[in-house]
Amino acid sequence: MQPRWYVVVFLPLLVVVSAVALADDLPGDPAAGEDFAREVCGVCHLVAEEGPDPGIGPSLVEVAEHPATTELSLRAFLVTPHPTMPNLMLTPQETDDVISYLLSLKGD
Repeated sequence: MQPRWYVVVFLPLLVVVSAVALADDLPGDPAAGEDFAREVCGVCHLVAEEGPDPGIGPSLVEVAEHPATTELSLRAFLVTPHPTMPNLMLTPQETDDVISYLLSLKGD
């Protein structure tokens, strides 16, 4: 049986719209995440397009725009110790806020 034309045309659109809707449904407050990132992460990272760049770690904008950066990858990263980073112990709310902020930096 041949697929109907509307399935071929509209299914990819449905996937894209669903992904955008999921991004809007993230828990966390991006403004609180930005405040946290500026205070804690800004010691080593450029936190936004503008601002001081300590030049120690990668730009958080570049991290956000990397194709592999997703909510899940950020959650895994934030709970995994890294030898070159301080061992941050974020609360669940801080984690949600930082992830929401970082994903808001993704370019369209």
